[in-house]
Amino acid sequence: MGFFSDIFNRGGRVVRGQVNSGLDVVEDATFEATVKQTVRDMKEELGKTINASASAMSNHNRLEAEYQKYVTQSQEWFARAGQALDAGNEELAKKALARKNEADQQVNAMKAGVEAARAASETLKQKVGEIKRKIDEAERSATTLIARRNAATAQRKVAEALSGVGQADNAFAALRSFEENVAKEEAKAKAFEQLSITGTDAGLEAEFKALEGGSIDNDLAALKAARADRVLSVSMPKQITGA
Repeated sequence: MGFFSDIFNRGGRVVRGQVNSGLDVVEDATFEATVKQTVRDMKEELGKTINASASAMSNHNRLEAEYQKYVTQSQEWFARAGQALDAGNEELAKKALARKNEADQQVNAMKAGVEAARAASETLKQKVGEIKRKIDEAERSATTLIARRNAATAQRKVAEALSGVGQADNAFAALRSFEENVAKEEAKAKAFEQLSITGTDAGLEAEFKALEGGSIDNDLAALKAARADRVLSVSMPKQITGA
């Protein structure tokens, strides 16, 4: 289980490394497009706001025109009532005042709606102006952000190359990785070579050579023995022989 666990862990690291590297590449490649798309989204929002503002302004203009029509009618009937009085026709003056009252009722009924429509129209016009300003600012910021991102990315890659801690696309890191892999393979080859001679005739010969190995120790022992014999012979008294 330990072997398979190690294999899976190493494989997982490889996959995660490839995924993360791929995401970094995608992020670098799509950053500019994403920033520009954000500005386009803001412009789309501006288009929606402009349409809503145009609809609100149209509604206000329609209500305002209707409102002003009744205001004008009220003024006209009031003038006619005065004209009738000047002519000595009070009944006609009353009829004119009655029509004026009807117009005034319409004016009063529409006044709140007209004011609300006017306020909504003004609010949307202000929002349109605000969004336009934000879009102008966003376009300037987008250009600056893209330039800053490109500069930062270039600086990071240079720093990685100099420090030797770059990503998978760093040639220096890749070369060191190749060297490490070759060294591992050489060590494995030597280990298998040693294992291959164990238990064979070559291995037996190696064992006997190991037994013969202490030649210097044997020479030292022989030298000590010779010197001991010499000392012994010098220290023994000479025998006197007679005729």
